[in-house]
Amino acid sequence: MNIQISNGRVIDPARQLDVHQDVFIAEGKVAAIGTAPEGFHADRNIDASGLVVTPGLIDLSARLREPGFEYRATLESEMQAAMAGGVTSLACPPDTDPVLDEPGLVEMLCYRARNLNCAHVYPVGALTFGLKGERLTEMAELTEAGCVAFGQATTPVRDNMVMMRAMQYAATFGFRVWLQAADPYLSKGVAHDGELAARRGLTGIPVEAETVALATQLQLARSTGVKLHVTRLSSAAGLALIRAARAGGLDVSCDVSAHHLHLCDEDIGFFDPLARLDPPLRAASDRDALRAALAKGEIDAVCSDHTPVDDDEKQVPFGEAAAGATGLELLLPLTLKWGQEQGLPLATTLARITSDAARIMGIRKGGHLGVGARADLCLFDPDATRTITRESLKSQGKNTPFLGHELSGVVRYTLVEGRIMFGA
Repeated sequence: MNIQISNGRVIDPARQLDVHQDVFIAEGKVAAIGTAPEGFHADRNIDASGLVVTPGLIDLSARLREPGFEYRATLESEMQAAMAGGVTSLACPPDTDPVLDEPGLVEMLCYRARNLNCAHVYPVGALTFGLKGERLTEMAELTEAGCVAFGQATTPVRDNMVMMRAMQYAATFGFRVWLQAADPYLSKGVAHDGELAARRGLTGIPVEAETVALATQLQLARSTGVKLHVTRLSSAAGLALIRAARAGGLDVSCDVSAHHLHLCDEDIGFFDPLARLDPPLRAASDRDALRAALAKGEIDAVCSDHTPVDDDEKQVPFGEAAAGATGLELLLPLTLKWGQEQGLPLATTLARITSDAARIMGIRKGGHLGVGARADLCLFDPDATRTITRESLKSQGKNTPFLGHELSGVVRYTLVEGRIMFGA
């Protein structure tokens, strides 16, 4: 189907484009911007007056809960959430059941996702079998099956020799390694180790849980030459280590979850289990440092860290609640809110969830609106607002600390390879 998107504000951060022009789509690809290609005839015209037309959002961390955790969410429900959120490409961590450590499992997930004809799914394969940190997976075979990187999700590798061998192997073949920095022994608490945790009687997770692990990861990355991406950075001290490593010549990227841009440990309030996250919400000073670093480009991208959890696992005391929050549908409004509060141009804000994320994931056909690119687009109204309610969320997981909040930035259309998959 040929589609003409008219009267919209086209923002393509990858090409530093911010213009009011029409977009022409043919055969699932961007055919032109501005002037229609010769002989172009639109089968469908979308009036984008008042809307921003941008590349489909790219999420670096979204748990789809299949296989193994269908009681929390299904591939169908989370794909609908992605479409409602304007997310057209996403990376899913390997902590499924069974773990994504065998090519057949990865192929099955990719096959199921393709059959749904929604967002492009890019699995992150397990670095070690069963995420046990003992034996390395067959990364080459997993890459052939569809994996774009390798990691441990939230399960640290306790043996640094295993980690070094894994990085050496990955570096040899140019595979990306994505790691969350969390020392297994210092991360046994439930909340940031600060004044609030002490007052509430909650077991604390010190900032050193991140910095001790991160220092080791950065040193091993330097010695092995691996392409390291640090996921879900949570502290100013961790950020300082990233800065120092880059100043020393290390090529390392990092991201932050949208929740950590707006919330801190004080938002736990009186034991709100919806604010139980991994990594934990840290001090307000950490949150502010992350916000500023993302604005400067010291943090490369924003992820939703989408983790749908069923009600039974959240409607319990804080210390017993499962960690995580749903986020696919909130990635855009939370990122827009951050960018507006930082006084950033809209193109800079959108880059953190489009072109910058595409670079980290290694996607060449998405994340931009160049001629010939996949016609993955998000059309949203930057001025429209909506109140986040359980009923408004497409995700099977209704667990978000932003319930009841009014947020700006409402997705009106989501296109995947030129197909209109969501239209509000």
